Amino acid sequence: MRRVFLRVSYDGTAYHGWQALPNTVTVEGVLNDTLTKLTGSPVEVIGASRTDAGVHALGNVAVFDTDSTIPPERFSYALNTMLPDDISVVESFEVPPDFHPRKTDTYKTYEYTILNTKFPLPARRNYTWHLKADLDIDKMRAAASLLIGPHDFKGFCSAKTQVENTVRIIYSISVLKEGDEIKIRVKGNGFLYNMVRIIAGTLAAAGGAGKVTPEDIEKALRTGDRSLVGKTAPPQGLCLVEIEYPELEYEEP
Repeated sequence: MRRVFLRVSYDGTAYHGWQALPNTVTVEGVLNDTLTKLTGSPVEVIGASRTDAGVHALGNVAVFDTDSTIPPERFSYALNTMLPDDISVVESFEVPPDFHPRKTDTYKTYEYTILNTKFPLPARRNYTWHLKADLDIDKMRAAASLLIGPHDFKGFCSAKTQVENTVRIIYSISVLKEGDEIKIRVKGNGFLYNMVRIIAGTLAAAGGAGKVTPEDIEKALRTGDRSLVGKTAPPQGLCLVEIEYPELEYEEP
């Protein structure tokens, strides 16, 4: 029995999130069904990040155990002949049998995209959050700088968060304007439920789409008061860019 690592890219528009659910089309469910057909044995993958409905990914991660004779590095090729066009396995290789994608030190990078135009552009509605307000990039960057480092992000997560420890480390956060789009890229050691979408909503509010001040952000970090920061940005603007595993740096072929 071998454990195989998959790096998965998908357009989340048509899916009710990552996590497999009964009678619901999800990315994990499609992977399970496809791997089961490919190997001839029941397969349930273990995913690294349970993205919400409408959220996209360039590099989510899953592992599964198999006694298939297919070489680990060939699973990506075989799966991509069977998967729908909005899901692709961009990499596959063998990892140690005890490797768990959610119980291993990681660096996660997310990107949130705001479409900052006077009117919505329907062709980009599934991949951006449209805001017509004039956004001050410098104010957004100043607000973002307050979030770097280890903080208790209790005030930046959904009430549905079911973890006791809400301390996370943000290593970097950038706010870039590219044409009519504003991209917020965040790298950290992990994120709470809806944390990146709340950060995006907070930075948008700090930049002119609301009334969040630097003092509000600092107080929210001290007190955990969710009401002090911005609203939860909609899911379609969010993309999981990459999950890095330092312990696998020299394991990959």
